[in-house]
Amino acid sequence: MIQWETTGAGVAAVDAAGNEVTVRARDWREARGGRALARPADAAVSGVATRLSVPASEATVSASGARADPLAAGARRHLAAGEHVLEAGGEVDVVVEFDGPAVVEYGDRLVVAFDAPTDVAVGFRSGVRAPAETVTIPKTLDGVATAVTHAAAAHRTTTPERSAWRQRCHPPQFAFGDAVDVPATVAAATPETGIELRLPRSLEALFVAAPLAYYLGAEVTVDAGVTPRLRAPDAGVSYAFDALTVDVPQLLARAFWLDCLVRTAVPRERRRAAPARDRDVTLVEHDLLDVLGVDPLAAYDAAPAERLATYLDAPFERVADDLPEWHLSMHVAPNLDNVATLPFLLDRLALVYPPETATLESEELLERTLDDFYRGPPGPVASVEMLKPKLRDGRWQGWLADGTPIDVFKSRPAAYRNHLDYRRADREELSVAVVLNDRSMTGEHEAVADVYGDHAESLPMDVSFFEDLTRSELAAVLGDHYEFLHYIGHCEVEGLRCADGNLAVADVPETNVETFFLNACGSYYEGVDLVERGSVAGAVTLRKVLDEQAAKVGTAFAALLVHGFPIETALRLARRRIRMGKDYAVVGDGMQTLSRTDGDGARLAHVERDGAGGCEVTYEEVAADGHGDWYEVDAAAAPGPRLCGNSTTFELPAADLAALFADADHPVVVDGEFYWSDEAAAVLGSEDTDAKTGEIRR
Repeated sequence: MIQWETTGAGVAAVDAAGNEVTVRARDWREARGGRALARPADAAVSGVATRLSVPASEATVSASGARADPLAAGARRHLAAGEHVLEAGGEVDVVVEFDGPAVVEYGDRLVVAFDAPTDVAVGFRSGVRAPAETVTIPKTLDGVATAVTHAAAAHRTTTPERSAWRQRCHPPQFAFGDAVDVPATVAAATPETGIELRLPRSLEALFVAAPLAYYLGAEVTVDAGVTPRLRAPDAGVSYAFDALTVDVPQLLARAFWLDCLVRTAVPRERRRAAPARDRDVTLVEHDLLDVLGVDPLAAYDAAPAERLATYLDAPFERVADDLPEWHLSMHVAPNLDNVATLPFLLDRLALVYPPETATLESEELLERTLDDFYRGPPGPVASVEMLKPKLRDGRWQGWLADGTPIDVFKSRPAAYRNHLDYRRADREELSVAVVLNDRSMTGEHEAVADVYGDHAESLPMDVSFFEDLTRSELAAVLGDHYEFLHYIGHCEVEGLRCADGNLAVADVPETNVETFFLNACGSYYEGVDLVERGSVAGAVTLRKVLDEQAAKVGTAFAALLVHGFPIETALRLARRRIRMGKDYAVVGDGMQTLSRTDGDGARLAHVERDGAGGCEVTYEEVAADGHGDWYEVDAAAAPGPRLCGNSTTFELPAADLAALFADADHPVVVDGEFYWSDEAAAVLGSEDTDAKTGEIRR
């Protein structure tokens, strides 16, 4: 949400991170009940002015029902009579709707001038993912139900556009107090959809059903002994749940993916709620609407309850397997301590399950006796008792409960609170600290330095290198602000090894390291303490690790992070460089992204060679914020744009695929082996490559 106020110079607005924008208008006069903004926004104001100007890093203009037309620097346009929309991109986006005639100029600022005082509507949108308000509730089930109901205030629209991540703000925070207190702005923004969700008096039921209620904008109530039911009386909907942990994910997937198909199938000029940057696209999955008999135009224009009824009537089971797997499932202990974390999980649109464990097979924890090769001194390393979660559907999975899980990231409530401390308007450079506290590991130090140096042009970074730090010096580094800390050294029961002993993170009052990699033996507990004292997420080891393998993981992890991969995905892929992958884990919010660069973004390719010079390549997009979005592969053989989460598969000769990878910048897994795209191009394109074995002849 955004706060705005009228000033003597026009209208000033500020978002939750402190990003500011001022729409200058010397003769601005606010007009309550004046022209209403038709497009979704975090805040809007109506007024009268003869001239407006706003800063803009990019700008578009469009007439009613027409596509947005980008404005080039120095452009000057005469707009005829009729409705027009200006969109100015910046740290806070500004949307201006008005009727012409008018003159638009795009120089240092975007300016629109009228012949006479004109009614205008001005809207503000922010990309900051942070709650701007707090809903206070008592520690009761009814209180939690009220909070979940008002989480939907984050929706900028109730049309299928809500399936786009950028069309949902962050839900308000939840806090406990003596009575219900819903801020007026939250109450006003909570949509009235006519959809109700009735649940039994169970905190577990509220947790599991919260994502569905949030997405649909349902009013949530709890009552003893009731059968869980989704209702929309005016649309004839009465849907009973047999098992919430099964039915809620299925129904949420149905509503969400059909919204995605409808949203992208409707022409841009019909989508009044769509941002100007959106363009028309024909997805491979659009044919599924014909299978379901869903008219995208009718569904787009329908009221939320009517659209829900349409989706429930559609034979979704016919197409379910053709749509992406859900992106994130969270295993959450249903207790009052985790209620405050719910808004952050809803912002990710995560499925929520009660935590359950499976049998941990002995081979998964095979003890090794290769102590001479382990990274670490002969001193004791902190041991970790691990459990195996019962995995649910979801490409990413997190554990917000007691115990140390394998195969999923171990989240903490503090991680989500800490994220709010790192909202900044100035992100000109990525701040990185690389600490080498054992000179025998110089190889990894040099390798990761090369990684950061190679990407300094595409991603401006301020990299600080430290060696042989004492306890006080390392504590000072942890207390300074860095977006990423890469620690290379040892860890023992007493803490991280320093030049004068060991530093226990628990003894550091506060840390300001956003994300981290503690590439040292048994660093799990030190990583957990980093999260508890200020960090958002990081990679750790669960026990002793092999020195050479640790270097491989550390180098690959660094490269993936600077390419915008979520920490959980970066570590999962980096672990492919070694065989003992279960020795590494993520603590904190595993969906945290260090950065996002231009180009391919967080994209991964898998290649299988047929032994005769041909290759089958499968692309997938793994961006943390890609759920509900689409992507396309720039290759003639690729079938076309697809929803993120669905892979794109096609065949190419090895030489052609090598040429494609030579111009790319992303990881590639060739026959199970991890490479970067230029390395994969060399493997596939080398004239000395054996066509049958795929091995490079020396």
